[in-house]
Amino acid sequence: MSKAGAARKLAAAALYGGGGLSALGAGLYGVLSAEARLARKAIGPQMEDPPPDATGWYGRGKPGPAIRIALLGDSIAAGYGVERVEQTPGALLASAVAEHAGRRVYLKQLAVVGARSSDLAAQIDRALAIEPDVTIISIGGNDVTHTVRPSHSVRDLAEGVRRVVDARGQVVVATCPDLGTVQPIAPPLRQIARAWSRRLAAAQTVVAIEEGARTVSLGDILGPEFAAAPALLFGPDQFHPSADGYRAYVGVLIPSVLAALDQEAAEEAVLEAFRGEGVLPVIRAAIEAVNHPGTELGGTEVAGRRTGVRGLWVELRHRRSRGTVPAEAPERSEQAAEQTLEQPGGRPGEPSTDEGEAKAAG
Repeated sequence: MSKAGAARKLAAAALYGGGGLSALGAGLYGVLSAEARLARKAIGPQMEDPPPDATGWYGRGKPGPAIRIALLGDSIAAGYGVERVEQTPGALLASAVAEHAGRRVYLKQLAVVGARSSDLAAQIDRALAIEPDVTIISIGGNDVTHTVRPSHSVRDLAEGVRRVVDARGQVVVATCPDLGTVQPIAPPLRQIARAWSRRLAAAQTVVAIEEGARTVSLGDILGPEFAAAPALLFGPDQFHPSADGYRAYVGVLIPSVLAALDQEAAEEAVLEAFRGEGVLPVIRAAIEAVNHPGTELGGTEVAGRRTGVRGLWVELRHRRSRGTVPAEAPERSEQAAEQTLEQPGGRPGEPSTDEGEAKAAG
């Protein structure tokens, strides 16, 4: 089956209740189940201490009201393996958004090491309490290594995105990375993991866009630099990114997060053919994104219609890098983030649950 056909079948299974396993084949599933256990053994035991918590206020001295960001997902979103909070994806992302948008940022770090797509519901329960302007979801790798049926994975993602969008929040989904680049995974499992993770990423793209999110492809864990310099961009377990790898990961997300917040660069207001941007049917665009890390996809209209004969219309973008900035450690109170400004932050009439989240962060 072609990649496009596999993505379509997985997405249809998630949306309409099919099993989804046949898109990869029962025999392939069984091989992956057996060899995934060997890969997890090679990667080694999980670190006892969780990553530093990036929850807090960023953009010291910048004006309000604060931009509120919820970061959901697994160990890559949490920053597994780094030692300082400034090295975590949450701190890198919030610092960059505060700098580029010129606003204070409140980030709620909810990603959990080892999380799978089935864990998103609990994370979203907590995220909705702060009424996030944008929710970033990065999930899928553990679904592959634990052989979760792809139809189950994408159905959980679709339900999670729908809840956030229904609450009038923007969503950016970082799709499943290509696990074929992970060194402890030996052939033939590496090839199987690559096929599985790429097809899962394509299916994630389809259902996330269907529910109103925009997606960013991670591909072979953010591009060829990971394959070229694994010692630099992977951490000690050769599975999770190093501090440099997390900066590359966040660098891919920053332009799309800013666009979701209506903070995109002026020169990106229109699609540019010379950057390979354009409008495509969703399945074709999903496969294009899987093969080109850093591609952003989002729903659009053609002649006033969201769908054509081949499904949803999608804008395919290759946004210019906005770059990471030196990350700051979060302040645990908004007053500290305001510094000397007299203007009170926050939104008029914000619910007390949000104030409680901010206080709890301290």
